[in-house]
Amino acid sequence: MTEHDEPKPAFGQWLMAQKDRSDLVGQLAAGAVADRRFPRNGDPEAVRKHLSAMQAEGDMFAAVDDAESDWLWA
Repeated sequence: MTEHDEPKPAFGQWLMAQKDRSDLVGQLAAGAVADRRFPRNGDPEAVRKHLSAMQAEGDMFAAVDDAESDWLWA
């Protein structure tokens, strides 16, 4: 780890912080903030499982893929 590297936040928490984005990730994040059962400390797979249980639309799964890429590089 370099001196400016901080521990990465849990994916669920990072995702909820994206709620002001104007893309699908932002829509997913806004939904996560409003969902009391959202896996806030979960990893991307936990979020996908939650979306499956909620019978989310396919574009929300694509948003998780996009968000995961952004999170990994954040």
